[in-house]
Amino acid sequence: MTISRNSRPTALPGAPAQNASSALLFAFASAATFALSGPFAKSLFEAGWSPGAAVAARIGGAAVVLAVPAAVSLVRQWVAVRGSLLRIAVYGIVPIALCQLFYFNAVSHLSVGVALLLEYLSPVLLVGWAWLTTRTRPRLLTILGAACAMSGLVLVLDLAGSTQVSVAGILWGLAAAVCSAVFFIMSARSNDTVPPILMAGGGMAVGAALILGLGAAGLMPLTFSAASPVFAGRLVPWFVPVLGLVLLTTVFAYVAGIIATRGLGSKVASFVALFEVLFAVLWAWVLLGEMPRLVQLLGGLCIMAGVVMVRLDELRGRGRRGPSYAVDLAGGLPPEAAQPQRIRHHQD
Repeated sequence: MTISRNSRPTALPGAPAQNASSALLFAFASAATFALSGPFAKSLFEAGWSPGAAVAARIGGAAVVLAVPAAVSLVRQWVAVRGSLLRIAVYGIVPIALCQLFYFNAVSHLSVGVALLLEYLSPVLLVGWAWLTTRTRPRLLTILGAACAMSGLVLVLDLAGSTQVSVAGILWGLAAAVCSAVFFIMSARSNDTVPPILMAGGGMAVGAALILGLGAAGLMPLTFSAASPVFAGRLVPWFVPVLGLVLLTTVFAYVAGIIATRGLGSKVASFVALFEVLFAVLWAWVLLGEMPRLVQLLGGLCIMAGVVMVRLDELRGRGRRGPSYAVDLAGGLPPEAAQPQRIRHHQD
């Protein structure tokens, strides 16, 4: 195959389009299944489970499912990855364990859609962090995007509405956004030698150990219940939402996201991941009967528009233009959202 500067590589007709279409389907499937975590978890909360117990079941079950392939990957590539074990542990503690714990705590106080929108403020937090640490002003589109997202946050919280706003829920959601921002920073390495399955499996194992350790020490309640939760308007056995959390919203969502990111690239996949918010609102409406107020829907659109503006500015390039810079958010997605190369979410 000959490639010139002004020509495109020749390929079998339809092959690239077919590969891209398949990857795009996997990307939407990943976003849709990640978004199911809120409804599954909320049904458990209403049946007596604590947020910590739901997180422990979710990432603990996923760690068991991924244990064998992660162990095989570790043994085969030990020389290449042994220097990254601490990073895998930090990844398991912050973007996986704490981010999910904070998000589930937010869901226990707020609607699923509002909680996820708060977590999706992580790109805006990164803009502020980069501005603070570099003392360099972002480009205009990034600033406008951040302002749009913050305005959307005010509308989502609906402070002037009749519904009482949970301050605790807001703080938990913002804490999840901070953890999601840490995920972006950690996943921004372009020369990462850690295989995705090892990053996911190892991170899940460390995160599950942390949550169970906190529960055993009495620092966090781990309340499980065998009562039948209500899911999609019906009483179901307790293991139905648990299996949904483990198999659908974690294992399948991670694997589908990895396939999507490798087929589309992290930048395109990061845009598709924004649909997780819309899927979350849709699932919460269909499965839980939660429908945001009109002003909250408008705020959600403003938050998504702001994030898109920030990422569009990043896609324009990282070169400096005068006294401003472009914030690079192409490293990963939010963890509710995420797998090691989407790897989040926030979950890239």
